[in-house]
Amino acid sequence: MSATHHRTSSAPRLAVWKFASCDGCQLSLLDCEDELLAVAQALDIAYFPEATRAPIRGNYDLSLVEGSITTPHDAERIQDVRRRSRALITIGACATSGGIQALRNFADVRDYASIVYARPDYIHTLATSTPISDHVKVDFELRGCPIDKGQLIEVISSFLAGRKPTTPSHSVCLQCKLKGNVCVMVAHGTPCLGPVTHAGCGALCPSYDRGCYGCFGPAETPNAPSLSARLSALGMDEEALRRVYRTFNAQAEAFREESERHDE
Repeated sequence: MSATHHRTSSAPRLAVWKFASCDGCQLSLLDCEDELLAVAQALDIAYFPEATRAPIRGNYDLSLVEGSITTPHDAERIQDVRRRSRALITIGACATSGGIQALRNFADVRDYASIVYARPDYIHTLATSTPISDHVKVDFELRGCPIDKGQLIEVISSFLAGRKPTTPSHSVCLQCKLKGNVCVMVAHGTPCLGPVTHAGCGALCPSYDRGCYGCFGPAETPNAPSLSARLSALGMDEEALRRVYRTFNAQAEAFREESERHDE
């Protein structure tokens, strides 16, 4: 990808890095469409594997990092990315909380490897899947599975303006109220993680009468034990309660601790 002729040679250099992930959060940048043109004019998109195969050279003013650390090689590579980045922002559930692959953290990864691969002895992986912040200093975390493109543009704009990003810290419940949604738990008895989940999706699932799945991870001050008591009253047993917190953000502290409370 190359920017238009309006971009100056002194524009900040942007790099987008991939670790263990599905690439969905990187694609959110390409999905910005019209806004992407403005980004390309303001930034020199110097490294972005989803859009170009340009070689990796030099240092970067802003690095967006997708994915978790799951291999010894990636544990070394993220150190190099940090050294070469003036600002490093993690994007998505994998980068901020280990992702769905962090389910390995609750089991023996060797058991998984022996089931999935014909020659598990060829697999060089870590016993855990961990967020980027467990390995290097992170300047800002953008939640979501995938991230919201509007929030991504806000984060990039704030970097260019030299200010702190403004993203919501409240729960999905507030977004439901703003949209005029009827509470699916109160009205229909549908289990929902909205009360403990970070806002950002626009209350997508409750808007279609489905409970929140917790894609954006824990809200700023979640009261997961209280929600679990309500979910239990709605019929969820201990196994279901454990599993509901072990999805996209299984390694996020609040969700991990609550899931472990319901271990058999």
